[in-house]
Amino acid sequence: MEEKRFLDRVLKIVKDETASNVPLIEFKHPKELEEILKDDISISEPVSDHQLEKSVRKVLHYSVKTNKPTFKNQLYGGTDPYGLAGTWIAEAFNTSQYTYEVAPVFTLIEDKMLNHILKLFGIPDGDGIFSPGGSISMLYAMVAARFKAFPEVKSKGIRNLPEMVMYSSESCHYSIMKAAHWLGLGTESVRLIKSNQCGQMVIEELERAMKNDIISNKVPIMVNGTAGTTVLGAIDNLDKIADICAEHGVWMHVDACWGGSLMLSQKFRTKLKGIERANSISWNPHKMAGAPLQCSLFLLKERGLLHEANSAAAQYLFQQDKFYDVRYDTGDKSIQCGRKIDAFKLWMIWKARGDIGLNQMTDYIMELAEFCLETVALRPGFRLVSVPLQCPNVCFWYIPSFMRHQAEDEKWWELMHKITPKIKEILMTSSRMMIAYSPHKEHKNFFRLAFTFHPKLTEKDVIEMLQAIEDCGEMTTIENL
Repeated sequence: MEEKRFLDRVLKIVKDETASNVPLIEFKHPKELEEILKDDISISEPVSDHQLEKSVRKVLHYSVKTNKPTFKNQLYGGTDPYGLAGTWIAEAFNTSQYTYEVAPVFTLIEDKMLNHILKLFGIPDGDGIFSPGGSISMLYAMVAARFKAFPEVKSKGIRNLPEMVMYSSESCHYSIMKAAHWLGLGTESVRLIKSNQCGQMVIEELERAMKNDIISNKVPIMVNGTAGTTVLGAIDNLDKIADICAEHGVWMHVDACWGGSLMLSQKFRTKLKGIERANSISWNPHKMAGAPLQCSLFLLKERGLLHEANSAAAQYLFQQDKFYDVRYDTGDKSIQCGRKIDAFKLWMIWKARGDIGLNQMTDYIMELAEFCLETVALRPGFRLVSVPLQCPNVCFWYIPSFMRHQAEDEKWWELMHKITPKIKEILMTSSRMMIAYSPHKEHKNFFRLAFTFHPKLTEKDVIEMLQAIEDCGEMTTIENL
């Protein structure tokens, strides 16, 4: 019973440590934090519940409060309260998604969610599964593409197959490289196609690369189009990629982990025109839409292929002589055995907000991002990296006063490359803001401000964040770089 009373107190601890007056972060360097927490993170001796509560509070005190409006460091942010409730329920019931017998209602909910989302993406007769993240979804896509091209790979492996190649934008997520390595195809089998100044794949370069590989007797098996690149939020021309894939009989995957949430909006879903022609799609509601980590989907147009490519028919788990309809046992189409019931937290959000509510939330953040873009364009010292807005990513430099009105030569840009991370350091150590920065192609380090559903920001919040960047930018000098 004492353990249950501790669980009751945990909710208060979480509320206390995420309250509005709690700082975003009290940053400490690793060795310093290790010393501060050395007794709290030690597990050599058991402690009382009172001592454990003190340690939990201390751990949360030094943790990043991702629910804050000023947490803009990643492509996720605060969680949807309904989704968080769904996570607590799912964890409390501690079951796995692999068979109907251990997760009867959760199985039906996953099926209902998948069917609803397949219709949303324009592939109503397709199939899908909740995966642990976009990188695993990329593995699923590559396995499906390879199996579709060479079904014998499942039993015989790749040793007698021709050299297979895949294509993706140079601005794409790194997971395609990891997937190629893990599947024994090698990173050199991935052709990184040039992207334009807006971060979109150059279609003519894709056509040229594919034709050259075919002439060289290599076999193209997959093109990965991106709907929302990590940095610029770029969306590839999915219709033209689909045309090329159709012409050559190549699998088309769309990494929509970030930008897939635009499909929730009747207004902005047109940005992803052509996604319905893809053979497979990945989408992470835990990013823009605010579902608690982790919540990711892998969708396929062809029903049954997922099971055919991945099944192992384990007799101790997926017996075919069960007393109920075994088609509801979904685990054999997964690469995992145990699988969390991630669909439930997304179901909680959708059940509470509906298509209309999610549509409105998507429209709101896109309009807020547009406001931010327009404000940055007019604000002294700020300079945009790219326009127009594709996903709710606004990328820009802040140029401190002492750097303005100078020749912007190579030396000047090398200094700007150091200034951006220095501004972030000042922002973070003063607990004013956490914001991502990155170089991109020929561009030196710049800031990326990405907008998510939660917490809901206002135009005033946007102005305050830009002001914080300006204030900390003006604290930057040659001497402290």
